[in-house]
Amino acid sequence: MKAFSYERPNSVAEAAEIAAGRPDARFIAGGTNLLDLMKLQVETPRTLIDVNRLPLGAVADTEDGGLRIGALVRNADLAAHPRVRRDYAVLAKALLAGASGQLRNKATTAGNLLQRTRCYYFYDTSKPCNKREPGSGCSAIGGFNRIMAVLGTSESCIATNPSDMNVAMRALDATVETLDAQGAARTIPIAAFHRLPGDTPQVETSLRPGEIITAVTLPKPVPGTHLYRKVRDRASYAFATVSVAAIIAKGEGGRPAAARLAFGGLAHKPWRVETAEHALVETGSADAAADRVLAGARGYGSNDFKIPLARRTLRAVLDEAARA
Repeated sequence: MKAFSYERPNSVAEAAEIAAGRPDARFIAGGTNLLDLMKLQVETPRTLIDVNRLPLGAVADTEDGGLRIGALVRNADLAAHPRVRRDYAVLAKALLAGASGQLRNKATTAGNLLQRTRCYYFYDTSKPCNKREPGSGCSAIGGFNRIMAVLGTSESCIATNPSDMNVAMRALDATVETLDAQGAARTIPIAAFHRLPGDTPQVETSLRPGEIITAVTLPKPVPGTHLYRKVRDRASYAFATVSVAAIIAKGEGGRPAAARLAFGGLAHKPWRVETAEHALVETGSADAAADRVLAGARGYGSNDFKIPLARRTLRAVLDEAARA
């Protein structure tokens, strides 16, 4: 075991100040991902900053009809919240598709946003991994890569973002609120929050050193049928091979009049291509939308099947929306 210090700040500002002064510190709330990483010595923070006592656990309506979700709201509570179930059903469905009941009772909104990849080689400290040890190489390229990305990859990394919640948040155009050690607040669109790997796969988000997530805000509800379909190797407690978060508003003849489509399991971040949504509305064709979503997709051997699977999953989601 690697020794670490333990801090329990009394305010958000104090938490950010501690983190800014200790670059190797990590925030901990539910710990459902971080503790596993520490046990395997993938993560070896010298300081843990326990944020559970901070006043970040509320869900509140916003003045413009949206919803503000505190960073410490537990996944189970968020999925069961009346407004989420009524107005943001795609989010409730995505949350309930993730992990297990026990983990959802502990996992937090901010922790889910920061969830790290489940790449086999990232967790195996005996193998090279650019995300874990920059410059060491990517073992997944040329290795067993069944769960890896087919979009937005680089020669440095082909890992995926494992979160279900993040896919729904992307479809809803959420924004992430943060605070730094100087007390400066920042709002980050979810589209810009997660990063593609490029040459720095170890940098997974646009958070700055010492910055702490305080809330996630959803805009006013989007009308339409809210769906989340997750294709996985078993019925529960498994990460998505491919997932689709969709909001479909039907027009004349049942054709889509408006659409939002976000995909999980395909890239290092939730994948949304707005031109695909426009193509779906203009043509009514799932394949026309899929062509745009999958433009530039590349398999690496074991994960080649993901490309046609994503197309079939989108068709199934749109069929379900047409019947709703």
